[in-house]
Amino acid sequence: MTTEELCKKAVEMIDMAYAPYSRFRVGAAVECDDGTVYTGCNIENAAFTPTNCAERTAIFKAVSEGHRRFRRIAVAAETEDFTAPCGVCRQVMAEFSPDMDILMVNRAGDVKTLPLRQLFPCTFDSASLNPRQ
Repeated sequence: MTTEELCKKAVEMIDMAYAPYSRFRVGAAVECDDGTVYTGCNIENAAFTPTNCAERTAIFKAVSEGHRRFRRIAVAAETEDFTAPCGVCRQVMAEFSPDMDILMVNRAGDVKTLPLRQLFPCTFDSASLNPRQ
């Protein structure tokens, strides 16, 4: 899948977002190692804590279908600047694919790509659970 196709899928998902409180609609499309693509949108809740970001929706859909490795994820928002994934989404991405690329798409269709390791340099991972003695 081309970068343009992946970004287009993320942009299309903006229309599926459920964001009645913030009105900040986000779409995402994650590409698995085997080329399979899963999409997601943000889904808000009046209690706020149960709200789920577009990135996690796409990744959780992929994980629930057996995928564990991802090449890249496109994140699209209706903003002038580029919208980066939140810290929770970065942590979820790092759990499965710390070397994946993040493609951020703004309303003009411009794309900025950053490696997750640059966007999130200090992850909490499985090694963090095993104290060094």
